Parts: sequence; C-alpha cells; structure tokens
Amino acid sequence: MLFDAHNHLQDERLDPWRAEIVAGMADSGIVEMIVNGSCEDDWPQVAELANKHAWVRPAFGLHPWYVKERGPEWLEKLREHLVAHPQAVVGETGLDRWIENPDVEAQVACFRAQVALAVELDRSITIHCLRAFGLLEEVLRSMILPRRGFLLHSYGGPAEMVPGLVRLGGYFSVSPYFAHPRKAAQLATFAKIPLDRLLAETDAPDMWPPPEVNPHPLPSGDVNHPFNLSVSYDLIVAQHGITREEAKKVVAGNYRRLFDDLGA
Repeated sequence: MLFDAHNHLQDERLDPWRAEIVAGMADSGIVEMIVNGSCEDDWPQVAELANKHAWVRPAFGLHPWYVKERGPEWLEKLREHLVAHPQAVVGETGLDRWIENPDVEAQVACFRAQVALAVELDRSITIHCLRAFGLLEEVLRSMILPRRGFLLHSYGGPAEMVPGLVRLGGYFSVSPYFAHPRKAAQLATFAKIPLDRLLAETDAPDMWPPPEVNPHPLPSGDVNHPFNLSVSYDLIVAQHGITREEAKKVVAGNYRRLFDDLGA
C-alpha cells in the first residue's frame, strides 16, 4: 500500500526500463503513482499512460522551466486535458528562481492561472519551488486556493515556513534524494512537518538516492527508479520515529485526503 505522490514516468530517460517497470508494478507494493506532465509536449504522453494503467493518476501542468516555451493556447489545452481526466491533478507548476534568466513575472502569471483553474475544476495542485518560497507564499496568500489543498513536492523551504503553509492547505512530500548526507539539514525539516501533512514521492527519473541505500540502481547512476519509493518511506520512519506500517497508514490517509477528498 505505497503511494508515489510525484514522478515523471513518461520521461524519455526511463524509456529503456518503462516496460519492466510496468510489468513489475503488481509486485512493487505501489498502489498508485501521480505522473506529472510539465509542458504541452508531454501532456499527451501522460494521458496515454493514464489511459493504459489504472494505477497512474495523471497530472497536467506547466512547469516554470517551460514557461518561456508555452504556446498561445496552452491554458486551453491544459483545461482540455484536465476535463478529459476527472481524477487528474493540476501540476507540475510553480516558481523557480534557480534556473538561468528566469522570467519570474511570466512564471507568476502562469502559476496564478493554474491555481485558478484548480479552484474552478476542484482539483488539488502540485507545486515546484526553488529559491522562491517567500514569493510563493505571497502569491498563495493573495489567491483563493483549492479546497483540497496543495502539494509542495520535494519540499526544500525553511522549517519556519511550514506552519504558515500548512494553514494555507499545504502538504509536503519527501523524495529519496534527501537520503544524501549533504541534504541532512533539509531532511531534518521533515521531522517538523505534521504527520497528517506528509507524503512520499520519487520524482523519478530525478532525485535518486545515494548508492548505499539505492534498492533499484540503474546502469545510469543519475536516473531514479520509481520503485525507490521505499527509500522515501524509510526517511519518514526515521524522521518521525514511527514504524513502517504506521508510515504506510499515515501516507495513505494523507494521499487519499488530498487527492481523493475522502471524508470532506
């Protein structure tokens, strides 16, 4: 009963192993994975995976890295994909000042449009943020937000911002990459996130774990296997001092509450 709140199974870097991944899903323990599109070009690929596999929940969004490449009808195309997939999430979207020469104004405009669309269609939303957490919180506070909440995937912000983001409806997911020793300080932030707001993700093919704890190494060492989701659960167990079964129960409940809206 494992749930991957964020990956990119459609990514071409997983092409050599995708058939093997699909074949191994029945024995992986993974019940569902959210496969995130990042731009107009890959939304059809995400839709195809969702149409083929019941364990794929699609997400469609314009990632801040691709804002400059958007077409004039990107928002209409995004709406079409979301309407065609009633269980789909909005994302991956967000803000990023880490990339070279970011068009922050355009990022904010596109992010606002996607948040508004999530509200209109009553969908949850997955947010990417790098070096823009203050701006992100400012934008979120200025808008009507999805009643289901939002996911800050691979949360890299300060612990001090967690309570405010929780009040706004935030959930936070940990990826295998936080097992790297150099990420120890950021990993410690997850100990301060309430258990009822924690999720697990892989961000595959990105965010791979260090070799010493990588249960599914691939020939290309910088490609993360979706079945490395177990590492993320191990990190939750270690940071909160709970059992693996408790972590599975907590994450499952949070996942269902955010994305299925059970009990709302």
